[in-house]
Amino acid sequence: MSGEAAMDQSLHAHSFWKIEGIEAFIADLRPGQQLEQIREVAQSHAYRSDEPRHVRLRWAKASLTANKRLHDGRPWQRARMLSQDFGLRTWVIEHLGPDTDPDWNPDVLAKDTLGALSLDPRRAEAESATWRDLPIEQIGELRRHKNLTAHVARLVPSLQPGPIKDQLTAWASVHECLP
Repeated sequence: MSGEAAMDQSLHAHSFWKIEGIEAFIADLRPGQQLEQIREVAQSHAYRSDEPRHVRLRWAKASLTANKRLHDGRPWQRARMLSQDFGLRTWVIEHLGPDTDPDWNPDVLAKDTLGALSLDPRRAEAESATWRDLPIEQIGELRRHKNLTAHVARLVPSLQPGPIKDQLTAWASVHECLP
């Protein structure tokens, strides 16, 4: 059996994998190679409530690592990677609690989110009002912003009052208006 076929077979039996195996597997793979499957397997383990918190955080970290290695730099791929990253990190903060690790820190996640957005929420809202009349590239940019802000309504309650929370609150209200 080829190495790739063995990898496929092993991934299909993911419920039997240990975190150490997944972490080693991720380290040995080239970008793009089987990483989406591994990201999903690791994320599903992070969601399992029968595991202790520290194990679930390790699974979540493995999922984030695989996700980052999928990224090829194109705008849609980058937005997809960040959206998945932000969603999982928000889920961890909501369900497993915030942590000093930057990946599980709501303030760091809020700053990362705002750093990924190239539009102001007021501008995005205004453009969304007439999105059907916009050039396809502009519609795509609005759509990427919708994906990049999908988690903000769930993140906002974890933030301290201040300008960052205010900006994300604005994005939470604009999110549904985006195409």
